[in-house]
Amino acid sequence: MITLMSFTVLLLAALCWFFLTSSGTSVRLMMADTLITTQHRDWAKYLIGSDELKKRVEAYWKQFEEMGEEKDKGLVDIEHKTTEPAAIKKDLVTIEPVSGKNFKGHLVTISDPKKLRIAVPEKAGKGEKVSSMVKRTGAILGVNGGGFIDPNWEGNGFQPEGIVISGGKIFYNDKGMNGSVQVVGIDKEGRMIAGKYKVSELAEMGVQEAVSFSPRFIVNGVGQIKSQADGWGIAPRTSMAQTKDGSILFCIIDGRQKHSIGATLYDVQQIFLEHGAVTAANLDGGASSVLVHNNAIVNKPSSEYGERYLPTAWLVFDHPETAKIKNVWEGLDIRKIDPSKW
Repeated sequence: MITLMSFTVLLLAALCWFFLTSSGTSVRLMMADTLITTQHRDWAKYLIGSDELKKRVEAYWKQFEEMGEEKDKGLVDIEHKTTEPAAIKKDLVTIEPVSGKNFKGHLVTISDPKKLRIAVPEKAGKGEKVSSMVKRTGAILGVNGGGFIDPNWEGNGFQPEGIVISGGKIFYNDKGMNGSVQVVGIDKEGRMIAGKYKVSELAEMGVQEAVSFSPRFIVNGVGQIKSQADGWGIAPRTSMAQTKDGSILFCIIDGRQKHSIGATLYDVQQIFLEHGAVTAANLDGGASSVLVHNNAIVNKPSSEYGERYLPTAWLVFDHPETAKIKNVWEGLDIRKIDPSKW
């Protein structure tokens, strides 16, 4: 009887802390943000209520839009990089472990941004695993790319959201040339392009490779996420950045597992800033996060089923101009794609 009473008292105390104190509220909001990034988004209403859930999601998307509007000041010095003596040129690909309080992952450095290409599925109707894209095209390395329409988080991975550009050609565009899109890409000079642009602007800028996702969270060398509380919850992450010398960074964080719960975008931002990033943007994460190198999966994807089928991936080649990447959506009416049909 005493044990039951003690348990009841402790439970009531814990609930009071969880719902009525500032520290408990901080934990509760972090848990809600984490749920929002999963297929169980609706569960967050039990922590913060339906109205607060809706308000919080809308606030994040508004913030993401605003973070994409500031103009890039051109801090990346590609010209200096191309004149470096051959003796001090870096390896094309390096991979190092990164970790924090709740997470483990990998940081990839690509010394030449022009060695990257956006790959897409080989066959219409279904996405393709990144490991399959790497093997099929002969790439050195692959990382998952942009967002896609994913009904109930069980989609077939074939229909992207926004825009897909590969080899300087628009493969997919659901916005029209005058529509605006959140983009993560690379232009013809090798500079990373991230933020909100009209599709026509991307064409004029000579963007060669691009997918759609957000937010851009490092702008002109300044982190835009001010604290862990604004870091969009704890989750598996894939993000992309560029340093002043033009090198491209990919950060892939495992999550939803014993060895690694996951990271906030603030965590990833700090890793990038510590490595000299001047621009950074988020890519698709969650169960999509995967890193493939030399035909082996390096990280541990969060899904019990392994890799997801995806519409886009960032691939690295010794000779990207020879990569056989065809527009799988050419000739299709994108309005008739069924992203739920396998």
